Amino acid sequence: MSKKILVLNPGSTSTKIAVWDDGKGIIFDENIQHPIKEMERFPEIPDQLDYRVEVVRNFLQEQGYKITDFVAVAARGGLLKPLAGGTYEVNEKMKKDLKVGVQGQHPSNLAGLMGYELTKEDNLPVFITDPVSVDEFTPLARYSGIPEIQRRSLGHALNIKAVARKVAEEKGKALDEFNAVVAHLGGGISIAALEKGRIVDVNNANEMGPYSPERTGGLPVGDLVKMAFSGDYNPRELRNKITRRGGLLAYLGTNDCQEIENQISSGNKKAKKVYEGMIYQISKEIGMVATVLKGEVDQIILTGGIAHSDYLTKGITARVEFIAPVKIVPGSMEMEALALGAYRVLSGVEKAKKYGEEVE
Repeated sequence: MSKKILVLNPGSTSTKIAVWDDGKGIIFDENIQHPIKEMERFPEIPDQLDYRVEVVRNFLQEQGYKITDFVAVAARGGLLKPLAGGTYEVNEKMKKDLKVGVQGQHPSNLAGLMGYELTKEDNLPVFITDPVSVDEFTPLARYSGIPEIQRRSLGHALNIKAVARKVAEEKGKALDEFNAVVAHLGGGISIAALEKGRIVDVNNANEMGPYSPERTGGLPVGDLVKMAFSGDYNPRELRNKITRRGGLLAYLGTNDCQEIENQISSGNKKAKKVYEGMIYQISKEIGMVATVLKGEVDQIILTGGIAHSDYLTKGITARVEFIAPVKIVPGSMEMEALALGAYRVLSGVEKAKKYGEEVE
């Protein structure tokens, strides 16, 4: 009898649900949209928990699923304390840290809590795999330039690790035998150095790296300080400008790469310069990260939503293929990666790590 795993991945105004079957892979997936008016009822993200659990429970019933149809829940990992990559079973310490938001509040913090609430009566295991807070930095990667600030490892670890594992297997290697530079290209951009499968360096997409469809990436510090003390912005407004209203959106009024490429095809010179500026910065970051691996790069991998663009990927490839072969794995493997992480534990291929022991 095949084993089914329920996969949960909450976003700001939606919850992605998938059913994974060990014989067939993803057999069902849906992105449940939550009306903005409903979300506005909750002052803080943790307040959404009961609402989201009820929505998911009702949806599963409508689709003919019971919780007992599953052997486990695979949930998106939230902003937990720094930890090594791998799969963790949700425990009391993790639930506490997800509720308080030890590294900030984010909808992904709800996933493990939702899994627990859905399964607690049936005592099913709930797992998370490679959360945003995966920290495998080398000591040198933590230096920022001033002692009061330390670089933190926050990136798209789940998809980065998943595509690296997939490409490594295609090359006949295990993940821990594989060196790669992986560029996750989406609304935010994370470019990581993987040394023997470990993310030894990555930019925080909210604060560093290239500009993206809606984030500024790294900025000239002096000018940013002037802006911060200009009196024109409060802290929330300035952070919003940097993380939600920056990049392509700030320059061109849209974060839709397809729309921008259409503008370029129609002869819009500004759109072309701005878009190629992003390609230039992505390529430069890939080159910089390759030095972390001392040039010993088996593969450069381009992944994420905007890696579907031939214009973008060809532009990047032309600049970086001298470093290593470029492999394009467009889109995201997040739902499959979560299910596979749980399945590797359930099938005995890996042992679940214990949250708490890893972060002390």
